Amino acid sequence: MPRFFVSFELVSYERRFSSVSAQSFVYRFFLCVTILPMFSTVMLSLAWWQWLLAICGAIFIGLSKTGIPGVGIFSVALFALVYSAADSVGLVLPLLIAADIVAVKSYHRHAQWNHLWRLFPWAAAGIVIGFLTMHALKDTATARIIGATLLLMVGLHIWRKRVVDEENVPTGVLFSATMGLSAGFTTMIANAAGPIMTLYLLAMRLPKLEFIGTGAWYFFILNSFKVPFQVQLGNIHTRSLLIDGVLIPFVIAGALWGKKLLPRLNQNLFESLSLIFAVIAGLKLLIF
Repeated sequence: MPRFFVSFELVSYERRFSSVSAQSFVYRFFLCVTILPMFSTVMLSLAWWQWLLAICGAIFIGLSKTGIPGVGIFSVALFALVYSAADSVGLVLPLLIAADIVAVKSYHRHAQWNHLWRLFPWAAAGIVIGFLTMHALKDTATARIIGATLLLMVGLHIWRKRVVDEENVPTGVLFSATMGLSAGFTTMIANAAGPIMTLYLLAMRLPKLEFIGTGAWYFFILNSFKVPFQVQLGNIHTRSLLIDGVLIPFVIAGALWGKKLLPRLNQNLFESLSLIFAVIAGLKLLIF
């Protein structure tokens, strides 16, 4: 090869290398000047015990997507204790979406869309009602509503497990409308629509995989739909997203570990303890 072409290729390589090095330097400089100080501020904004509760709550969010639905209520209660009541709703939402993505990726082929389309319009209306309610309330009132919602959902969960005969649950349009509105409102107010959706899916008498796949898509779409409303309320902001950035790996770990841990867990005992702690947290939010 002629010497001219060799030298030309060397110059081109050096220019590309210099360009990449400059870009890398700019990226690292931007990271050091902006992102890292913000993360440092966020890490110091919560006490160690608050981070511990938040990490536990994030893991429980993941577990709630892999077959232990009662844990989901407990995770909402934990975050309401760590953070202010209204802000905790916005803080938890991206974590739920991260867990929903894992669930959808695992079970997306099993969704029964005909059941979902019956719920979506009513659930959307319930979310709008919840948004208007939160917009009109102060944080103290929101905390009490979240506490009352948690207690109501725990009661519904226990009632469904011990009293409801799945063969006799109604399946008509009125039932779908009631479930959709209730799920939309409670998920907007407190991210706590799990027991309502479980009751609806049981009424549809779906096999296990269809049950999980349909629920995964439902919550992913509904939680994504809620994001603009929570941003408008000021519950999702830069600081909350930075905290979510720290916690999302624990959510994903909880969702992945749940599949391995579930056969080894005493699910009834684990779920019962979670519900007891959720009741305590709900009473604390409701009374104090």
